Amino acid sequence: MLNHETLDLDAIVMTSTLQLLHLPRYSRRGASSRLRTFQYVDAVEAAEIKLRTSAFFDDKYLERIYTSGQSRRTFLKFLRARTKALRKTPKPQAIWLEKEAFPWLPWSFERRMLPRNVPVISDYDDAVFHRYDGHRRAIVRMLLGNKIDRVMANSTLVVAGNAYLAERARRAGAKWVEVVPTVVDLKKYKVDRQRPEADRDLTVGWIGTPETWGSFAVHLFDDLAGAPFDDVVTLRAVGASLTPQMRGQIALVPWVEAKEVREIQQFDIGVMPLPDTPWARGKCGYKLIQYMACGIPVIASPVGVNTEIVEHGVNGFLARSEAEWIDAIETLKNDVALRHRMGDAGREKVEKHYSLQVWAPKLVEMIKSAVAPSSRLP
Repeated sequence: MLNHETLDLDAIVMTSTLQLLHLPRYSRRGASSRLRTFQYVDAVEAAEIKLRTSAFFDDKYLERIYTSGQSRRTFLKFLRARTKALRKTPKPQAIWLEKEAFPWLPWSFERRMLPRNVPVISDYDDAVFHRYDGHRRAIVRMLLGNKIDRVMANSTLVVAGNAYLAERARRAGAKWVEVVPTVVDLKKYKVDRQRPEADRDLTVGWIGTPETWGSFAVHLFDDLAGAPFDDVVTLRAVGASLTPQMRGQIALVPWVEAKEVREIQQFDIGVMPLPDTPWARGKCGYKLIQYMACGIPVIASPVGVNTEIVEHGVNGFLARSEAEWIDAIETLKNDVALRHRMGDAGREKVEKHYSLQVWAPKLVEMIKSAVAPSSRLP
């Protein structure tokens, strides 16, 4: 395996301190914010870039979203906090923005609130534009359908998690677009095969949020729970919620940041089912990268970036139908050596292409170039 496990912060240097206003959508508890910006904070600050962070939604909002599916926190409170962050002096030299400054408000409002002549670095790991242009209400499509396109077009730099999102940014008129995958910190993710292979069930695992569980995974797990496997297969879902349509025996495990790597290490196979929809094509395949970083073979739907991350027959399998999913699980269940070979191949791919150690220096250089365009590398 490659040795990329040391992030050399000393190599990321600048001659003067920059003031960067960091506007994530959520606190660290929100997966997208934690992975797309917060995990880069150490590298950014090591480059003498001073951050002032102001999340739009707070922890209590996320707690209600994850437990009851809706939040009763008032939107006005969050709107005031974001407005205050933008008006606070001194004016930043650049804004590091996740998705948009004001969710569910039109571009005309956002444009008035953003400070003039301040470069914006906007980041996308989801097809958030489809929340607006694909909304069931015509009034939302009319008022907000091109909102994210306008944010992208007016950004100095758009950082996209995959090619689908990057292409949308280019079509929107963004001047500078870079693809930066959602990555893992190799210091946290390790291969651990200490569990004895004999005399135990095969564990097929999934990790995510209650929202993605209900939208993408529960139907597959329900089908697998009733599948006629030759031996016992345990289904384990981390971060999932109990849903009415569940029929089989599925172990639901609460997600805890400090325990997520250890939970994944309990899997023998990691899965990522997706429907082939515009929203799903915008997903960045992060759970596949998590599984692979732990040396675990993967099975995924051939949708969007999954087809780039998964090399069929090398680090896992791509499966469309229920029969293909069951066949892939049976193949891996019956061949421990194959599981290990695929797991090793996945870990190597993560080390080369999907690690914080590889991408942190690159992202820091992008931020510096966005603030000082004359220093932009070709």
